[in-house]
Amino acid sequence: MIVGVPVERYPHERRVALVPASVPALAKAGMEVLVEQGAGQRAGFPDAEYQKQGAHLAPDRTRLFSSADVLLQVHGLDANPGTGHADLELLRTGQVVLGLLNPFGAPKAAHELADRGITAFALELLPRISRAQPMDVLSSMATVAGYKAALLAAGALQKMYPMMITAAATITPARVFVVGAGVAGLQAIATSRRLGAVVRAYDVRPAVKEQVESLGAKFLELGLETEEAEAAGGYARALGHEFYRRQQEMMTQALAESDVVITTAAVPGKKAPILITEQAVHKMRAGSLIIDLAAESGGNCELTRVGETVEAHGITIMGPVNLPSSVPYHASQMYAKNVTAFLQNLVKNGELSLNLEDPIVRDTLLTHQGKVVHPQIRELLGLPVSVSSSDERRNA
Repeated sequence: MIVGVPVERYPHERRVALVPASVPALAKAGMEVLVEQGAGQRAGFPDAEYQKQGAHLAPDRTRLFSSADVLLQVHGLDANPGTGHADLELLRTGQVVLGLLNPFGAPKAAHELADRGITAFALELLPRISRAQPMDVLSSMATVAGYKAALLAAGALQKMYPMMITAAATITPARVFVVGAGVAGLQAIATSRRLGAVVRAYDVRPAVKEQVESLGAKFLELGLETEEAEAAGGYARALGHEFYRRQQEMMTQALAESDVVITTAAVPGKKAPILITEQAVHKMRAGSLIIDLAAESGGNCELTRVGETVEAHGITIMGPVNLPSSVPYHASQMYAKNVTAFLQNLVKNGELSLNLEDPIVRDTLLTHQGKVVHPQIRELLGLPVSVSSSDERRNA
């Protein structure tokens, strides 16, 4: 079985789906690795390093796609509707595509993969079970995003983070408020603390209080915390307009007391909840900063603009996108570890093994044998949740 690693064509993407150090593990499992020339260059992994580890090089994209049985990508067709569609004609029936496919954001693209006869695995759909932790791409990339968000804030803020006692004056530490204590939020807390800030954090899930406090931050309790905020599989659940309205009101004071606010609240498949209204921004200290990590799914701040930095009421609001790509070397290492573990679970004795009794395989399988097979994505497309033998996908 040949595993192909193409150059990423997503705009400004610098990561690569597989790093040289991962090649021997796949070879041991009976797989041959083929890398498009230059695929790892922007992440700091030259072609020679892949060859040294036993990978072969493909001189161009067409050769890679025609030779590979499995394609490993960071951004697949569904996640990359612009340049990704150029690859559609290169795919052939029976190929396996594995990567971030944005199935909730672009479910119709799953039809195109199905129509080409592609077996596609969307890593965003990985179940949150202990056995799947080594494959959890979302958590790995959220770790990078939370780290980089804290650095962005420290670089953009008009103040220094740590307390300093100098001959000139005593400088009080910056106050950072992190909204959402998932993986990205916890990493933003940890990094901000290491930089010397005083950190508070809030999450609707009361169970994360202990994690927040273990990192040296104070957990803000609003009296709204509920176990219902966590859906099956460990993902966040949408809680309704009235809940978010009350949350907005009760966070206003904490926002006004903060120099930096980092928001990370997102719900898979849905628009990010608005947690910071324009009115709340207006009450913040002049010169304060908001880093909205939910910008790509609509933003947690009412004034956020995707990929832009805006000024409003004396407050700077940043809506960064694809932060893991800004740390491509280590982000690629982490991603490669995840996809290698996934492949080792998927391939047995050098052959693809679709064990649909395995929740890791079943829950990530997006398309197979000409059909969209994932129940949630079928529902989004208006298809019957269960797959029938009819070709109903063409009527969606």
